[in-house]
Amino acid sequence: MSASSNKKTLTDKELFPIRTVSSITGVNSITLRAWERRYGLIQPVRTPKGHRMYTQENIDMIQRIMELLDKGISIGQVKNQLNTQGEVEEIIQADPWSVYQRRMVNAVVRFDTNILEQTYNEALSLYPVDLVISKLIVPLLKTLGKRWETAEGSIAEEHFFGTYLRNKIGARFHHQKYSQTGPILVAACIPHEYHEVGLLLFCLSALSHDYQLVILGANTPLEELIIPVTRVNADGILLSGSIAPDEDSFYERLEALVNDAQVPVFFGGNIAVSHHDKILNAGAIPIGVDIRQALTKIDGIIKIEE
Repeated sequence: MSASSNKKTLTDKELFPIRTVSSITGVNSITLRAWERRYGLIQPVRTPKGHRMYTQENIDMIQRIMELLDKGISIGQVKNQLNTQGEVEEIIQADPWSVYQRRMVNAVVRFDTNILEQTYNEALSLYPVDLVISKLIVPLLKTLGKRWETAEGSIAEEHFFGTYLRNKIGARFHHQKYSQTGPILVAACIPHEYHEVGLLLFCLSALSHDYQLVILGANTPLEELIIPVTRVNADGILLSGSIAPDEDSFYERLEALVNDAQVPVFFGGNIAVSHHDKILNAGAIPIGVDIRQALTKIDGIIKIEE
């Protein structure tokens, strides 16, 4: 009886299911399983029915792995590095992100969806979505943009990859959004902003942190945002913009939105940097262009109830 009671206490208080661990760390369950099976990095406890349960030590290890990946160490090198005391050793092996980028650029140039798909899926299976976005997708978008500017590439390449990316993100939302239980964000591009990939990438990262998203997409009038905010009882609004608004009244309307919505209004994209003070004066919160830093800032303002 006593042993059974002790076991129940351990299970109730110290073990966490994989979905909870994914929400805490931002590492999806597919990646956690790959780290366990392929690399032996984490050894969760198994229930009699075979379900994975994680200890706080497992969660600490996952966060340590994330720190190493942030430093540019590949997932295949992490285990040796974890066994090394002191500072991170210099790694001679090729940066995995540059390898992925080359493969994807070559696939885009050849309009090869199969190679593009294989490379993207491989990266997502081994690395958290935040890292895939910041280390692979964002640099890739910049590379394709430079190719077009220098006439080395073409608009067709950018459109090909942009369409592919929107389809992939849409599919991911379709499969995951119904299981989300966290705070609700209404996300939209500001009026006359038609480039929505940056907004979608943020939403994809927010999804992995258990946020619920209502995505309105490109060129959304500010006055229309109050409708979904009210109907879904949203916890915040996310605006995205890369080009400065040309209407003199934009910041007046932004201030009106802040006052009417009665929830935090976050503003990301290039405008959040170049027009930082104007956004602040309107009562909104500039969060810059770095997605992970932006999410950290939002987390600190919108209290997530565990």
